[in-house]
Amino acid sequence: MSSPAGFQAAKPVLAIEGLTVSFDGFKAVNDLNLYVDRNEVHVVIGPNGAGKTTVLDLICGKTKSTTGSIEFDGRELTKMREYDIVRAGVGRKFQNPSIYENLTVFENLEMSYPKGRKVFGALFFKRTAEVVARVEEVAGEIFLSELLDKQADLLSHGQKQWLEIGMLLMQDPALLMLDEPVAGMSVSERVQTAELLNRISKGRSVLVIEHDMEFVKSIAHRVTVLHQGKVLAEGSMEAVQTNPKVIEVYLGH
Repeated sequence: MSSPAGFQAAKPVLAIEGLTVSFDGFKAVNDLNLYVDRNEVHVVIGPNGAGKTTVLDLICGKTKSTTGSIEFDGRELTKMREYDIVRAGVGRKFQNPSIYENLTVFENLEMSYPKGRKVFGALFFKRTAEVVARVEEVAGEIFLSELLDKQADLLSHGQKQWLEIGMLLMQDPALLMLDEPVAGMSVSERVQTAELLNRISKGRSVLVIEHDMEFVKSIAHRVTVLHQGKVLAEGSMEAVQTNPKVIEVYLGH
């Protein structure tokens, strides 16, 4: 069916097509098609072993695919190195926070400022007004404005998760990928994290892996359910929750 004259459907910022990765003959991801739109919070759910984290590993270049393509903002990621994928605008947070525990909140955010990344950038890095303003802006977004001078190892688990999200925001990625961002958080921290993700998705796409269904309900524009490395179902949270196949293999347990 052709589009009406003058109308063109917006291209997804991330298009995964025919993606497969095999480990010793086991297909962890199997002929996967997945699309993430601009400014969308897209949540991937599914039972353990469904291939969720492997998908993030493939997107960020940590794992190389056997077949298929991953196109991000018009660039093919499967042939790119991990640091080039980061520079292209893909930021990833792993399950456990990886922050510099012996540095302050301010210093952690400052270290993540793009100009501080390369060797020469780090050697000649100056704490300019621009850097300070960016650190303060991001600290406000992640609820840590009052804790800029606090050493990172003294933060609560939830605050450490927020700090790592902030370190990614310093680089202003077009696609932010979060692996179980609310695991181990208190109820109030989960509510604040939902508020944070809803806010930062205005202007970027967010791809989240999560098990907490209440949290998913509060953030997801679209939900994809993976099972055995394939898409089992996709749609709104309401549609997915009432899907008999999803109830059988995932939500019923």
